[in-house]
Amino acid sequence: MATTVSAPAPGRRRRTPLARREARWAYLFLAPWIVGFLVFQAGPMIASAWLSFTEYDVINPPEYTGLDNYRELMADPQVARSLGNTVYYTALHVPLVMAISLGLALLLKRVGRLQGFFRTVFYLPVMTPAVAVGILFLLLLNTQDGLINRALGLVGIDGPSWTTDPDWVLPGIVLMSLWSLGSTVIIYLAALQNVPRDLYEAADLDGADAWARFRHVTVPMISGSLFFTLIVNTIASLQMFTEVYTMYFGNRQTAGSFNSDAASFYVIHLFQEAFQFLHMGFASAMAWLLFVIILVITVVQVRLSNRFVYYEGEER
Repeated sequence: MATTVSAPAPGRRRRTPLARREARWAYLFLAPWIVGFLVFQAGPMIASAWLSFTEYDVINPPEYTGLDNYRELMADPQVARSLGNTVYYTALHVPLVMAISLGLALLLKRVGRLQGFFRTVFYLPVMTPAVAVGILFLLLLNTQDGLINRALGLVGIDGPSWTTDPDWVLPGIVLMSLWSLGSTVIIYLAALQNVPRDLYEAADLDGADAWARFRHVTVPMISGSLFFTLIVNTIASLQMFTEVYTMYFGNRQTAGSFNSDAASFYVIHLFQEAFQFLHMGFASAMAWLLFVIILVITVVQVRLSNRFVYYEGEER
């Protein structure tokens, strides 16, 4: 009589002692990150979600209020104003950073042996503390003796009141934000250096000019990096805080010299509600609204990327 041996059911294969030991070591090395994530990210997020349905001033216990914070959030004109300033800043900052960074990366690609030096020069501003950047640009944008207005005066242009005129506060902040575009430049330079040279040679044989090569070869081949920086810069712009707070809200000289609504960003207003007015429940609702906005924008960008982003080796 023949003996039949049944094969183990799919998905129920018993792991060897070596595999179990390796799994234990893997979890052991992952434990610090897991604990840090639960304690410093997941835990505070859950607590914030609960507080958004309460009235909480730190001193007294939270009092459940249902959706009152979210109703007040939708009706608060200061929330709408600060969110509008943030969106306006993001709409200017992200395209400018991407366009200027790409232009600088294209220039860096041509400098040859000095490329390493200029990479360092462009990246050094990224290492500057955000508070120092805010103070620096408060001096550079000074109406009377700021370096930027002095430079404009040399060519006969009367510089605007960057830090006091409500119409020029946001453009001045956008100008300041270009200080730290070095990381985006480095990302684009790395992407440009990975574009196959034979694609440019084939385009030359087809009679493509410089613009055609850039449009049909360079941009598609670096579209993954463009997409990455689009998402990262958008998220960072929507959370703009430190530099602007240092310039306009943490400085006694500028705090009373202009209409603060002009520089009121969403995260700054959130910070004031939480730590200045002790409206922790309302601030938590604001934080979750910002989370939803960022999530929706990111999902839309990811969906649209399927049409425009090329990944090497991907079948279309």
